[in-house]
Amino acid sequence: MPDAARRIGLCHRDEIVDGSARGFDPFDSGQDALFVVGHGGQPYGYRNACPHVDGAPMAWRRDAYLNSTGTRIVCYAHGAQFLPESGRCVQGPCLGQYLQPVPLEVDGSGVLYAWITNRE
Repeated sequence: MPDAARRIGLCHRDEIVDGSARGFDPFDSGQDALFVVGHGGQPYGYRNACPHVDGAPMAWRRDAYLNSTGTRIVCYAHGAQFLPESGRCVQGPCLGQYLQPVPLEVDGSGVLYAWITNRE
């Protein structure tokens, strides 16, 4: 990981199951800076900002990052839909653009960590 990044503990890996998502506020700013989605048995982390309008939060309420079937990430401000495994926009005003990934790591005890910088 880059020198400017630091490892922040988020939760236990088992708390992020397929078809679910959870936001995290590691800087205690009052708004989630990143979110993690479970898909295909893997956790995927992304910055909580739609690429269509940089900085626009993705969820319409706490931890509401997915569509009703849990198969796509949705920006509720713009209706854009993203693939959980890549963050690529497949529908909406930012078609072909990507969510900014946040590197994740799971340690031997199952704790999920994010490598973040202050700009996350």
